[in-house]
Amino acid sequence: MTNPVYEYQKVILEQHLDTFGHVNNAVYLTLFEEARWDFITKNGLGLKQIMDSKIGPVLLDLNLTFKSELMNRESITIVSQARAELRNKYVMVLDQKMLKENGKTAATLSLCVGLMDLNARKLISPTKEWLDALGLKEFIEP
Repeated sequence: MTNPVYEYQKVILEQHLDTFGHVNNAVYLTLFEEARWDFITKNGLGLKQIMDSKIGPVLLDLNLTFKSELMNRESITIVSQARAELRNKYVMVLDQKMLKENGKTAATLSLCVGLMDLNARKLISPTKEWLDALGLKEFIEP
């Protein structure tokens, strides 16, 4: 079973900082989201495809842990990987890690993600297109 790891590079900029001179807590979520959009778009499920199909990913819950502060002009790599097993027939888990240039972990994020039919406004089981966007050829149902 394929379970690829995606990497997204970013440089921390002045606009990411708070009054303490390190990255604001809410900005971490924005940076993690950029990384997710980057890899699903590269895998064929960008905003256009989501809007055309009216089916797209939604976040259901998350656990963000801060490990080491990020400072101005630091280079980071965000590593993202979907778990192959489902929590239930609708919910998948994605793991992300933000790494500093020295390899130290700055933050980790674990997300429960569902796929929503935007017309019906309800969760649906993962489609082939969604699995492809995550790089999964199959998944393990609970």
